[in-house]
Formats: sequence, structure tokens, C-alpha cells
Amino acid sequence: ADGELVQYHYGLKDLVTILFYIFIAIILHAVVQEYALDKINRRLHLSKVKHSKFNESGQLVAFHLTSVIWCLYVVVTEGYISNPRSLWENYPHVYLPFQVKFFYLCQLAYWLHALPELYFQKVRKEEIPRQLRCIALYLVHIAGAYLLNLTRLGLILLLLQYLAEFFFHMARLVCFTDENNEKLFNVWAVVFVVTRLFTLTLYILVIGFGLPRVENQALNPERGNFFSFLFNNILFRMSVLLLVCLFQASVMWRFIHFQLRRWREYWNEQSSRKRAGAKQQAKPLKRDSGYHENGVVKAENGTSPRTKKLKSP
Repeated sequence: ADGELVQYHYGLKDLVTILFYIFIAIILHAVVQEYALDKINRRLHLSKVKHSKFNESGQLVAFHLTSVIWCLYVVVTEGYISNPRSLWENYPHVYLPFQVKFFYLCQLAYWLHALPELYFQKVRKEEIPRQLRCIALYLVHIAGAYLLNLTRLGLILLLLQYLAEFFFHMARLVCFTDENNEKLFNVWAVVFVVTRLFTLTLYILVIGFGLPRVENQALNPERGNFFSFLFNNILFRMSVLLLVCLFQASVMWRFIHFQLRRWREYWNEQSSRKRAGAKQQAKPLKRDSGYHENGVVKAENGTSPRTKKLKSP
């Protein structure tokens, strides 16, 4: 009311807030599962493997769509897109607006709630290591950006990552309903490549050019300045950029390998269908035993079959 802008800092009380929103996330997870996904599953009659993947993609589609809209609203209203220099200016960004802090707490609560959901959803043992690895990566990156005061950069990176993940899981849902419809996978491929390029460009811009120009380069953990002084060293800066480029290259290599395998399976399926159709057309017609001569059916030994006389009752 007095025109004062209230900002927030992280602390131990965040753990209580995160715990509360973990329960909220579990309730929302159950609502989406019961009132949306279970009803669709009854109509599709999927196998157990596809049923588990359908539930996973359905939950992530709802989460990623909500997160993309919310994150886009935050970065637009805070001016992080219109002014890219704000990503590194006045670092460290110790004090946060309410919507930025609340977004990060909700993100941490969601990915922490995914751990007990592995038990509630009765996920197969073969799928647990993959999902644990995914959850751990998200928690490390989100918590790292939150605790190291890189929240502005983290918001843009999460927006790019969630956008690509939304199209991927949406394509999986469409493929479960219609196996021949793979158009959304092509859309996801384009979005994935574009987001990787934007992510790599953003890393180079912030790490290579932004953080080295920060005025306060001294190490001061009390003020939230943890490592900006390290980026003043060109060897450290180039090493970090090299690691980022290698990581992005490995991600792109896995993506290209996945696309080549998918296209190979598609063309093999198409060629097998063509061969099956050609065999069906070339299949000779089944003829009667014997052969026809002047309209009369002859037996194989050349004698004409005799007509049987019907006895009168």
C-alpha cells in the first residue's frame, strides 16, 4: 500500500512450505489420475507396459503444460526476456520477488512428491532407475539455481526444457491412441533441436560474457556471491563452457541415435507391408481338382467323373 516492494530470501522455513506443497501435489496427482487418465485407459484397453507409460506421460503433460504457462508468465512480467542483461546484472540475485520464489518452491515440491509416487503408482522395477535418475537431475538443477542465486537463468532454462518435454510426452499420448500418427514426434524433434541451440547460446552468453563483467567479483558467501570470481579466470571459464558443450553434444548424439532408430523401424515396417501386399497379389487362385475341357470337368487320370444316380425313397 505504501509502494514498498517486498522481496524474499531462502531459509530453513522453506522446508516446511515445500512439505506442505508436496501433499498438495500428491492430491492433484490423484485427481488427474482418477478423473482423466483412468477413464481414458478404460477405453483404450492398453497393455500393462503401455498403461504405465501412458500414466507417466499423462501426468507429465499436465505438469509441463502448467509449468510452461506459469514460467512464461513469470519471465515476461519480470522482464527477463525483454532485457537479457538482467540475467547477470547485479549478481548475486539474493532477494526474489514472491512469484519467483513461489515457483521454485512448487517445482521442488513436485519433483520431491514424485519419489513416493513411484510406490503409489506401482512402477515396474525396470523403470525405477530411469525415473530416479530423471527426478535427481531435476532436483539438483532446480535446487542449485535456487541456492546459488541463479534463479533468473534457471527460469529460462526450465522454460526451454519443459517446452521440449511437453511435446515429447504429448506425442507419446497421441501414439498410444493411434500408432500410425507420428506427426507430433516430428514437431518434438524440431522443438528439441531449437531448445538445445537456445540453451547452448544462453550458457555461452551468461557464462562467457555476462558473469565475468559483474562488478562484485569477490567471494562472499554471506551475500550470496559463491563463484562469480571464478569466471574472471579465463581458464576456468573456458573449462566450464567446454563441459557444457560436451554435455549438449552428448544429448544431441542420443537424440540423433533415437531418431535414426525410429526412422529405420518405420522404413522396415513400410517395406514389410509392401512385400506382404505383393505376395498377396501374386498368390495363384485355387482351382478345382482335375481340369476343364470344353466346359466339362475331367478327372486327373483323364476320365470324366460319373454322375451318381439318386435312389428313390
